[in-house]
Amino acid sequence: MPDSQPQPQPPSNSSGSSGPSEPAALLLCGARLTDGRTVDVRLGGGRIEAVGTTGSLAPGPARTGVMRVDLTGYLLLPAPAEPHAHGDTALSAERPCPVSYTPEDVQRRATEAALLQLGHGATAVRSHVRVGDVQGLGALGAVLQARRSLRGLAELTTVAMPRLLTGAAGADGLAILRDAVKMGASVVGGCPDLDPDPTGYVETVLEVASEHGCPVDLHTDAADSARLSRLAAMAGGLRPGVTIGPCAGLARLPAEAASRVADQLAAAGVTVVCLPQGRCGGADRRGTAPVRLLRAAGVRVAAGSGALRDVSNPVGRGDPLEAAYLLASLHGLRPEDAYDAVCASARTVLGLPEVRVEAGFPAELLAVRGDHLAGALSLAYSRIVVHRGRVVARTSAVREYCNSAAAAELGLPRQGRGELS
Repeated sequence: MPDSQPQPQPPSNSSGSSGPSEPAALLLCGARLTDGRTVDVRLGGGRIEAVGTTGSLAPGPARTGVMRVDLTGYLLLPAPAEPHAHGDTALSAERPCPVSYTPEDVQRRATEAALLQLGHGATAVRSHVRVGDVQGLGALGAVLQARRSLRGLAELTTVAMPRLLTGAAGADGLAILRDAVKMGASVVGGCPDLDPDPTGYVETVLEVASEHGCPVDLHTDAADSARLSRLAAMAGGLRPGVTIGPCAGLARLPAEAASRVADQLAAAGVTVVCLPQGRCGGADRRGTAPVRLLRAAGVRVAAGSGALRDVSNPVGRGDPLEAAYLLASLHGLRPEDAYDAVCASARTVLGLPEVRVEAGFPAELLAVRGDHLAGALSLAYSRIVVHRGRVVARTSAVREYCNSAAAAELGLPRQGRGELS
């Protein structure tokens, strides 16, 4: 079952100017929506201009040469986002250890990983980047360079993650964290579980975030209800907000304790980013946050792909639809709620505006082969991705059947070819 690699299309301003030119008008024809309607959608200026019945939309006033894309047989969705990536280490498992943190290697891997995720539909990616230690600020600089090179194709934002922030050893980490924000990291975070004083680590991150008006994104898998309760209490009310994940430790707590923590996270307005694929690297790091418990408590739950072919996870697709599929398949979420976790909720984590297939909303769209959402979440292959009103990636796959009696009995064309959904 071959699946071709995504083929991102460069922005139309290939002349080397510093930013993308105004998007041309684009007419998406014959798309199916999740409510069953078949529509045409006109895009312009990076937004959805109009949605109408098939054949009802003109190109728009004073426009010629409008690009038309036939979406017959496709389901049109708001584009997903990736809230939990690791661009500095992505794709490093495919080369011998140790991981190279040279700027050239990090930039190449971060760019390639973002394009892979873009081909699956994620037009925005949040990448967690280690700062300090042997990396210094070099890895962050390389990911920021990847961000610049991806402009017009996808939005890549970075989270600065120092290892230590408390004690004598943490002084350097704090200085590096502040330098990282000045350098261009738009989110502060890290893993308090790795610091001898997890509470002090969180306090320092929140202080830096408050100083610079940055969001916070913290990693924790601790099965420690007291620690998670303190984190919720400390994070409550911070703006623009606090995200934690993957929170697999919550699933190892007794039901009553987990429910109490979930209520505290909801009251504090903390968002949880879970990793439905789970995590490699030891029994204490496996599993997934109790998604249904968190949602029942009123916690916003988003879902990400996590590590992508690195030392902690040598496999991975970087596919938001896979994450949504697992939420539906393993955690019992309705397909609509599962897709919300990788789309609307993920976009909220990234501070991005809401997207609907309605006039006036941003033209961030994903078209997948199929006619209903449950089918789309069954790892559909053929996809068309729209970012800022442009088609930026196309992926298609073709299945061939051999000339056999079995194919004939199934009513399939002999020596036939059919596009995979």
